Amino acid sequence: MRHVRQFGSGNLGAVNLGDESLKQQIQQKARALGFHKVGVAAVKDWETGAEPLQAWLERGLQADMSWMANPKRQDIRQLMPTVQSVICVALNYYQPQERPERPDLAKISRYGWGRDYHRVLHKRLKALALWLEAQGFEARYYADTGPVQDKVWAERSGLGWIAKNSNLISRDYGSWVFLGEILTNAELPPDSPHLPHCGTCTRCLDACPTNAITQPFVVDANRCIAYHTIENRAETLPPEIAANLQGWVAGCDICQDVCPWNQRFAQPSDIPDFQPYPWNIAPSLSELASISEADWQQRFPASALRRIKPEMLRRNAQANLNSLELSPARASQQATAALKQQP
Repeated sequence: MRHVRQFGSGNLGAVNLGDESLKQQIQQKARALGFHKVGVAAVKDWETGAEPLQAWLERGLQADMSWMANPKRQDIRQLMPTVQSVICVALNYYQPQERPERPDLAKISRYGWGRDYHRVLHKRLKALALWLEAQGFEARYYADTGPVQDKVWAERSGLGWIAKNSNLISRDYGSWVFLGEILTNAELPPDSPHLPHCGTCTRCLDACPTNAITQPFVVDANRCIAYHTIENRAETLPPEIAANLQGWVAGCDICQDVCPWNQRFAQPSDIPDFQPYPWNIAPSLSELASISEADWQQRFPASALRRIKPEMLRRNAQANLNSLELSPARASQQATAALKQQP
């Protein structure tokens, strides 16, 4: 399902705010539902933000992600004409387990280690949206499931800032957060937008093996390992990507792992659904290169990794194995082994 929405109607005059403002009640309800961060952005005070997105699209940096050009993404009022406020929430998903650095093992991005984050967010967002409806307001909710510029709104609501690697960084949890939004016709006092704190740091740009971060705050999906391992449906990967996967078969965390803010502020998530399935931390490349449809079904239940179909997973794993065979280090190892076997 590409988007989930809830509608509400009622008599606004019937709302009884008691001694607390509606915004305070929303914040308390969100935290009671388990959200780690919650903020509010006002739509009437916000320009559409279409210019940066349009410039990115005109350069073709979205690769084959045609849905990024949906006109509704450029103006949230096309999604909900009556929208007055955007309630933004975040869930910390960080898991501290370390991946073994072995060339025969695959790497899966932390976002996919546990239960599908869409399901985890939806359950909580739906409860908050239904509560708003019960107060007489309209509410629609999204969790990476509709044409919403989630990071832009999260920054404007004070949850964090958009970093040079294009991820949203929170000073509480780093960039290891899943984002969700509720659009509502309730007029709520907005939070102050978060100011950027990347400074002169360029670690994410320097660390990217494919130079996908072409300049600060600009990511070219055509060069991005995460895009190619998750979204690219082609039978083979571009040679320049395949040669630089460095073990990644499902997403890529390189630009997050090197971020000083993540190293300083990341903390383990307290949400059981985000606990990693053991087989997702460091699976065998050779096993994934031959994974069957049945094994894929069994291995990835209720997982965001189901977006990566079996043939794609086999392709990604095989590309890693091929790059190992062709690497100078591998060739040197093979030559040394051959010499040792000579009489």
